[in-house]
Amino acid sequence: MDVPYLPSLGAVDAVDGLEAFRVEARAWLEAHAPRRDPGDIPVPFSEATVDLEESRTWQRLLAEEGWAGISWPIEYGGRGLGPVHEIVWAQEAARYRLPTDVFQIGLGMAGPTLITWGGADQKRRWLPPLLRGDEIWCQLFSEPAAGSDLAAVKTRAVRRGNGWAVEGEKVWTSVAHLADWGLLLARTDPEAPRHRGLTYFVIDMRQPGVEVRPLVQMTGTAGFNQVFFDSAWIPDDGVIGEVGAGWTVALTTLMYERLAIGRALIGVEGAFEAIVDRLRRAEALARPTIRSRTVDLFVRGEVLRFMTQRIISRLAGGEIPTAEGSAAKLGLADLVIRAGSLVVDGLGPAGTTDRSRWSSLFLAGPGMRIAGGTDEILKNALAERVLGLPREPRPEPGMPVSGPAPLS
Repeated sequence: MDVPYLPSLGAVDAVDGLEAFRVEARAWLEAHAPRRDPGDIPVPFSEATVDLEESRTWQRLLAEEGWAGISWPIEYGGRGLGPVHEIVWAQEAARYRLPTDVFQIGLGMAGPTLITWGGADQKRRWLPPLLRGDEIWCQLFSEPAAGSDLAAVKTRAVRRGNGWAVEGEKVWTSVAHLADWGLLLARTDPEAPRHRGLTYFVIDMRQPGVEVRPLVQMTGTAGFNQVFFDSAWIPDDGVIGEVGAGWTVALTTLMYERLAIGRALIGVEGAFEAIVDRLRRAEALARPTIRSRTVDLFVRGEVLRFMTQRIISRLAGGEIPTAEGSAAKLGLADLVIRAGSLVVDGLGPAGTTDRSRWSSLFLAGPGMRIAGGTDEILKNALAERVLGLPREPRPEPGMPVSGPAPLS
């Protein structure tokens, strides 16, 4: 995959001033941002409502002060630093309340993909408002029958005049109910081989023909959505890359989604002390089983923390973690589920009746096994690419989606 601007960002010589960057980031945050309450742990998919005015105010400030798009090239509003600097910023920012999560898909996935594959006019149109938080982005990849097997997407984009009409549906689309723009992977040639008949688009989410239906989860919130397209329109300048080359562009987006896992890991590093504090106040640590599980959680958290350090080390050397990202995602999902179960069990009946962030963590945990790649798919990837085990049977790569798909 072609990612032309990454080598300069990840160069080792750019890491020499990393400690000075950390000191600068810490000083700025202390001067401008409120400290996060120790019990205010991050809960995946839990934010049903967002104060957009507050979020945009903070994102605009971050952009103006040089703390947004840290790894973006300078000509696009960034600082021209490396992905490891993004990790350092995330480590420091995790201690403060910065309500800008609604922009993370845009900043972490849309922006880098546009920088890599977008034309000059596309970059000028979309990157500045994205960086400032003027516009919100979502990712439209997964479908009800094409989640783990992404190359099986059936949402169609049909050529009409100087643009494309889109028909189909997407699912598990975070913040689509708030989004102005979406990154869309659609099939433009149903007779072409699975990976070659796809095109990557940017679609206007506010137009007629786009219907967003929030999906209510066990938490009672609706952080992601199902999206339906009924002759939704995309002009030709909404094509990113070449027509029919959408799979390659999508791999770039997915790579940056893996990098975002490193930042997600940082968000849970400080949660252990809050868990111990809550269990101690509930006198749950007097129970041997709860004490044992608490120690087990700590050990697993430390392993995950060291794995995060390995990811950071590879980023610092100008490499892009692949297998580490898959393993870290598996570990993060497991840790979130164990943490939620531990606190709910430790609190006893109150753990299920108290509508707190702890019960929300317990209810949100299973979703972590699906989001960003299911456990099964990630295990297959590790088995095949790291352990060298035989491939899982799958459709022939050269078969079109519209035809039969015999297993290899």
